[in-house]
Amino acid sequence: MGTVTAMTIDRSMKGRVSDSEWETRVNLAACYRLLAYHGLTDGTATHISARVPDEKDTFLLNPYGYLFEEITASSLVKINHKGEIVDGSTFPYNEAGFCIHSAVLKGRPEINSALHTHSDAGMAVSAQKCGLLPLSQTALRFYDNIAYHDYEGIADDLDEQKRLQKDFGNAYAMILKHHGLLTVGRTVAEAWLMIWDLEKACQSQVWALAGGMDNIDLPSEEVCKNTAAQYKRYYGNKPAGEAAWPAHLRMLDRLDPSYRD
Repeated sequence: MGTVTAMTIDRSMKGRVSDSEWETRVNLAACYRLLAYHGLTDGTATHISARVPDEKDTFLLNPYGYLFEEITASSLVKINHKGEIVDGSTFPYNEAGFCIHSAVLKGRPEINSALHTHSDAGMAVSAQKCGLLPLSQTALRFYDNIAYHDYEGIADDLDEQKRLQKDFGNAYAMILKHHGLLTVGRTVAEAWLMIWDLEKACQSQVWALAGGMDNIDLPSEEVCKNTAAQYKRYYGNKPAGEAAWPAHLRMLDRLDPSYRD
């Protein structure tokens, strides 16, 4: 979709969108910066999306060809579910990113953000037949509540969208086999917390399995179910991650507030 050129930020974007869209843009840009800060990126690959408030058929995605540390609120590309850029942006977008995020946001009207990574630990666990094991407290958040999708090649085939939607179901986290991780949230903050916990769970699993399965001690099924239920009770019906989100923004503001541009 277009040719990658030097980034020129249109700093007038803030005045051309609604206050709610601008807030979403700032939060989404912050999430990109957080992935960069924590080393959970893959060059210019992978992507995070956010539905535009009050516009159920449009969402924001990163400009393709730029590092996550470069993403700003104004540089995000606004796309509809037909793949059309609707905000006049001259930036390109990743077609595989469009395929994945359009499928998720169309199939889950209650979801407003999706986050996809190619982290080392995530890709390693995605290649393990056992899937995500209940080895740690963060892994138990996803006990009996994680989806799996078989690898079909680079995700730029729109026919794959229906299979991805079916496999995801109502889960908030998915392991894309031989590919990476995908989480969703009702807010950007919730999608971020989900990927953070899923990444930590995968890291713990890779390190634990380095000693061989014979040395692994799994908690009982009763404990696994109880811990998963505790997570649900702790957050109730509110989106997870909201309480900590302002702290993440404060950290980014101290490091480099340009994500707000």
